[in-house]
This record gives sequence, C-alpha cells and structure tokens, in this order.
Amino acid sequence: MKIPFLSLQDVTALHEAEIQAAVQQTVASGRYLLGPQNRQFEAEWAAYLGCRHAVGCANGLDALVWIFRAYIEMGVMQPGDEVLVPANTYIATFLAITENGLIPVPVEPHPDTLEIDEHHIEAAITPRARALCLVHLYGRCAFTPAIATLCRRYGLKLVEDNAQAHGCRFEGRRTGSLGDAAGHSFYPGKNLGALGDGGAVTTDDETLAQTIRTLANYGSPKKYVFQYCGRNSRLDEIQAAVLRVKLRYLDADNERRRVIARYYCDHLDNPAIWLPKRLPDEQNVWHIFPVLCEDRDRLQQYLADKGIETLIHYPIPPHQQACYRQSDWAQRASLPITELLHRQELSLPLSPAMSLDTAAQVVEAVNQF
Repeated sequence: MKIPFLSLQDVTALHEAEIQAAVQQTVASGRYLLGPQNRQFEAEWAAYLGCRHAVGCANGLDALVWIFRAYIEMGVMQPGDEVLVPANTYIATFLAITENGLIPVPVEPHPDTLEIDEHHIEAAITPRARALCLVHLYGRCAFTPAIATLCRRYGLKLVEDNAQAHGCRFEGRRTGSLGDAAGHSFYPGKNLGALGDGGAVTTDDETLAQTIRTLANYGSPKKYVFQYCGRNSRLDEIQAAVLRVKLRYLDADNERRRVIARYYCDHLDNPAIWLPKRLPDEQNVWHIFPVLCEDRDRLQQYLADKGIETLIHYPIPPHQQACYRQSDWAQRASLPITELLHRQELSLPLSPAMSLDTAAQVVEAVNQF
C-alpha cells in the first residue's frame, strides 16, 4: 500500500461537509473580499491565540514582510538594521527580512532540538540589531524565557514565525502571542490550512495592526486615500470561511497528530536514526516529524521502494541558496550545525487523517533499514 507524506484530500474530508456548507454560504452572500468572514475569522483567531488583534493577508510570507515593513514605517527600524534569525528554517523567514532591506543574522540551532540555540544569541547581537525572528520550526515551540529576557535587555522586537505551530503552547500561552508580533501561514498543508493561500499577523500593538492592515490594502486606510506605497495582500472570504470551520477542530486535529508522533517516538528503534529531544505535549503540535540519518538519501530511497513517501525539510539552508550568493552576510556565515542538519533531516508521514496502523507500517520499515 502506498503511504503518502500528506494527503490533503483525506485531511479535508475530516470536515468536508462543514467546509462545503461554509463555501456555499460565502458564494451565495456575494461578499468575496474584506467581508464578514474575514472580520469573524480575525476575531476568532485573535481570541484563540490570546491576542488583541489579527489581520488577515494573502499568505504567510506576506505576514512576515508586513511586520517588518510596518516597523520601518513606524520608525522602529530602518533598512540596514539587523534581524537575528534561526539559520535552520524555511527561506521565507529570510525573504521577509531581506525584502525590507534588513540584514539577517543567522544563529545556529541546538543539535538536540533543531531550534535556535538560546546560548548563541547574545554573541550575535550588535548595535545594529533591532529584532529577533523566532521560528517555531516543525511545530515545536522555540520560545524560552531566556530568549525573552535577551530581547528585553537589548531592546529587540520579538517576532514569531508561527507558520508551522498553530495551536502550540508554552506554559499555557499559545505561540503567536508570546512576542511583539507573529506571522502565520495558512498554506493547505499547515496544521490550520486553507484550501489555497492565506496568512495573518497577530499582535497586541494596535498601531502595528492598523499599519499592517493599511499596507496590505494598497497602503490605503480608506478608499482612494493612500498613506503608504503598499500592495494588495488580502485574505479572501472563501478562505476565511474555510479557516473558521477548521479552527473549531484545530485542537482535536493537533491531538491526533500527537497520537501518531507519540507512537513514532515510542516505537522507532534503529541506531542509524536519531530523533530530536522530546518536548512536553503542549509544546509540540507536530507539523513535521523530523528524523536525522547520516545516510539520509539512502533511507529516503529505501522507504520510497516500500511505498512510503517522505520529504526533506530542507535540503539547502537559506544562507547557501543561489539568491543570497552575493550577500555579504551569507558569504560570512559559518554554520556547520545547520549544514549538517540539512544533510541529514528526513520527515516521516504524519497528519490528523493518519491511522496508527499506517504509522506502524512506517515504523516497521524504518526499523528494518
């Protein structure tokens, strides 16, 4: 039997009747942009996370771009300032920084967690540093009290990239509400996924929220009045309606992810395979189940031959991508831990629609490698 890495059809089928009803209702309403579904989803998402404001936008990358752009418009930052960022992350985190003329300062991950290593942060802070962009990678909470303390001590804005950690918690508070602002992606494969692209920013800062809302609407606070040189980046009504349905089931879907992940953690037993250090349940919503293997490519092919699809998150780290080849910061980067992880990481199948029987087949194959 073929085991897909992720079947979006199966995930959508979990709530298909309600999704179809919500889409049909939205189509019949005749309101397709900036309507009631957006307003209600923003209010519900903010309340779920424990934030004062949520602003929908076109995608997760835009959410991060708007945060930094708004801080520039507000005079908090200016092009040429530095933003500390985990070296081990998807390139969107870096793109949001460089698109605004800011300079990323990559910080190595801890090899036990694959998340930014809090012990390396302070040494990377210079007088030009203005923010730390914290990424809750793979669905794991990357926040620590020490990171918050460093940000306060050095006057850094704490921006969360929460694209992969919808519903994750730290000591009862949800990621996306732990810093000054957070960007969220609702790409279909995310824990809270739309049926197309979508994103949002959350924050308690009313000025930041209003600036982002204006920037994402052509820079216009009201029709035909343009305060900024913005662009069109809006969450459409149909996607907002779908997200409202799926938000009601997010905690239950995340718990199902934990069931599969716990099974993997308890039964994977192969000396060639290494698992990141386990966190308390509330601190991981298991967007991705990563394993490390020195012979990663051969393991991936071995599993493919058995009908098990896997993915690599991510084969090339951001500082080695062609688009940054001429950047001074990338040329200076010495990131051996990040580069090692990107050579060894492999992601096993995991979704809320997955059965334990399927997980058992994956475990059996991995253990036999």
